[in-house]
Amino acid sequence: MKSLGILLSGRGSNFVAIADSIDAGRIPDARISVVISNKADVPGIATARARGLTALVIPSKGRPREEHDREVVGALKQHGVGLVCLAGYMRLLSPWFVQQFPHRILNIHPSLLPAFPGLEAQEQAFAYGVKVSGCTVHFVDEELDHGAIIVQKTVPVLNGDDEHTLSARILEQEHIAYTEAIKIVLAGRFEVVGRRLVAGQKAEVRMQE
Repeated sequence: MKSLGILLSGRGSNFVAIADSIDAGRIPDARISVVISNKADVPGIATARARGLTALVIPSKGRPREEHDREVVGALKQHGVGLVCLAGYMRLLSPWFVQQFPHRILNIHPSLLPAFPGLEAQEQAFAYGVKVSGCTVHFVDEELDHGAIIVQKTVPVLNGDDEHTLSARILEQEHIAYTEAIKIVLAGRFEVVGRRLVAGQKAEVRMQE
């Protein structure tokens, strides 16, 4: 049984989608071992507890980044976590944190990276006038919204859209994409060559010369 750790800072809709996929057997042989938030009293923690999952609050406000990260990593390792999934976790991870889980931290971003990294990606895309947007699940590395891409889903921008309707349709695809990406990584049948992830290969990470 493969153990997942979820990090969130808010409602955690992608956490709920992951939990539902595990319960439905869409992510086989996996369980959520711990849900951690850096903020107290957020809906995601209440949802995790209502589902009978271990849920921890490790406050980050006013603390040095690496000190907080070390406490979070300690909790993840205490619960045997092998794959970390960020689900609306509104903090940048320190390089030290990333090094503790090489190619074992996933994030989802509501744009087709490398377009529109950072905050308010859907609003950026709408304001720019793109005709197609979407979402990206990627490995986390030391840079913002930068690691190798695992899964992308496209979403057309309709004439009647505003940033809210576009965001809602992207979110539907996020839930599908995250499940697909977790299955790829947990199966261990992928290869990373430079920035390219090739699924279906025996797990191997090769850096470009």
